[in-house]
Amino acid sequence: MLTQEQRHEMIAVAAYYLAERRGFAPGASDEDWALAEQQIERLLTNMQQAGKNAHDLDSMDLPNALRMWGGNAHVSSTEH
Repeated sequence: MLTQEQRHEMIAVAAYYLAERRGFAPGASDEDWALAEQQIERLLTNMQQAGKNAHDLDSMDLPNALRMWGGNAHVSSTEH
């Protein structure tokens, strides 16, 4: 199980890459964070369903994994 600190770090990294993808234009940081939370929750759910756990994250290059995953898995901000 992930700690809250690990989860927060994953969301922060994902939000950074979302902001980067839109050119760091000001005024959308809250939307970046909310979308990153959705993406990370989806990633963690998929990992759990695949039998992966927090220890498997240690072997990942997390920023690159999030960058690649985030670029391919857009979650609409209207999805809940």
